[in-house]
Amino acid sequence: MANEKNNNRTLLSTDIEGEVKIADDVVAAIAAIAAGEVEGVGSSSGNLGDAIMAYVGVKKNDKRVKVDVAEGIVHVEMTITVCYGYNIPEVSRMVQERVKSSIENMTGLSVADINVRVSGIEMEKEDEE
Repeated sequence: MANEKNNNRTLLSTDIEGEVKIADDVVAAIAAIAAGEVEGVGSSSGNLGDAIMAYVGVKKNDKRVKVDVAEGIVHVEMTITVCYGYNIPEVSRMVQERVKSSIENMTGLSVADINVRVSGIEMEKEDEE
């Protein structure tokens, strides 16, 4: 399968007539949603809301997930917050594994690296009675 980058979209050539184009923003949304699924990642950094808003056309300037896709190889840079009490290196490793697996399974692209930056600690909110 040959890959080519064109205007922030990855073109996947297949043996069937036609082509599949995946926008970089789609890959970034997959990464954001996958990171938000990891236990210990703060709710403000999962970007599920931002990913959904981007999907319907509302984009936020402050992106916490940046992807670069070239020749079928994905490089990811993301910023997360970690919930207080969780092991930061372990949560970061789990984020890397989940994001890599999600991108590769959903797009067929190869992930070269995932750089995770922890920008803060999030305190869990107490249940209100």
